[in-house]
Amino acid sequence: MNNLAYAILALVALQRLGELALARRNTRALLARGAVEIGASHYPLIVFLHTAWLLSILWFLPSPAPIHWPMLGVFLLLQGLRVWVLATLGPYWTTRIISLPGAPLATGGPYRYVRHPNYLVVAGEIAVLPLIFGETAVAVVFSLVNAGLLAWRIRQEETGLSARRQG
Repeated sequence: MNNLAYAILALVALQRLGELALARRNTRALLARGAVEIGASHYPLIVFLHTAWLLSILWFLPSPAPIHWPMLGVFLLLQGLRVWVLATLGPYWTTRIISLPGAPLATGGPYRYVRHPNYLVVAGEIAVLPLIFGETAVAVVFSLVNAGLLAWRIRQEETGLSARRQG
């Protein structure tokens, strides 16, 4: 079962790398249009958290690695929600907090129901991916650290977007 576990982790890592490339492209385009970055100081911590999370899952992977199929199903559902967020935001989706003055805030797609759907997806992924392999401690530790970072990030984002919410 370890080969399947390695394949799942490799696919998640490739997905993250692809998302980083898309985010960089969108960030450059938004900045060229006059957008500003909000709260850049926390971004390296976000990158570190996600890297450490994936490496921890790999490091603590049992041998043979169990595959908890219901958790894999939940993770796949989260990927569908991620695609919905990306499709809704289109060229405005980035991994950083980038605000383009005058641009409308997203109100369609999952934003009709939740103010920060991408953060809910990420929180779900951080908890669920390790649980696929029975790594409860990794899920708990990284979920707690992620919750702290997201609380900080959301405060920065809400402050930075407040002028656009009122306008």
